[in-house]
Amino acid sequence: MSGHSKWANIKHKKEKMDSRKGRIFTKLTKDIIRAAKEGGGDPNTNSKLRDAIEKAKAHNLPNENIQRAIKKGTGELGGANLEEVIYEGYGPSGTAIIVEALTDNKNRTAGEIRHIFDRNGGSLGSAGCVAWMFDKVGVIVVEKDDSIDEDELAMVAIDAGAQDFSAEDDEFEIITEPSNFQEVKESIEKAGYKISEAEITMLPKNTVKLEPEDYEKFERLIDKLEENDDVQNVYHNVEMEEEE
Repeated sequence: MSGHSKWANIKHKKEKMDSRKGRIFTKLTKDIIRAAKEGGGDPNTNSKLRDAIEKAKAHNLPNENIQRAIKKGTGELGGANLEEVIYEGYGPSGTAIIVEALTDNKNRTAGEIRHIFDRNGGSLGSAGCVAWMFDKVGVIVVEKDDSIDEDELAMVAIDAGAQDFSAEDDEFEIITEPSNFQEVKESIEKAGYKISEAEITMLPKNTVKLEPEDYEKFERLIDKLEENDDVQNVYHNVEMEEEE
């Protein structure tokens, strides 16, 4: 169950960043464009697109923006030449950071990401330098409710192929392999449970706790990375401090 505690330790930082990103619509739009480009514009047959649309609607992205993004992805509006690029590097005290970006200019983005690392106490590394410290998994979260029977939910998840199940303070967390993430998610939804979060993510195998001075530097680095227009996700292995 240790993976769940790592998710709980790092996810509130993600929530904080998502809630304050001034460029969140840009990032959501890029997710939709990529999904439509890879699997077509029909969310009924493209599960990745369906998930991207659900996430966009949860953040109140207007429907016309969603439809325009789909058409860009399928090429109906001229297309969008977006490429996914993964950067790996180190933060203060050797902390591990993975940056997922979508860009139409890899040279520009690489230069910007390197500059952010260099200016904020980190260093950009080579491919694979920190990826081994993470597991790529699906995470599905169901908020606790008096009407939910924990054993029944666990049975639904495990029967559908979930890798692990955990009851946290105010939610249930299900871990899956990326390959059967969608199948487990759909099984939970069909059983009548409301999912509050669901995504494929990079979960650190172990988390580290930083001293206050290094923690401040680390937060500054993560903030700057998150503010970049091309950055979609930032993963790390630092145990985040709770906000006061």
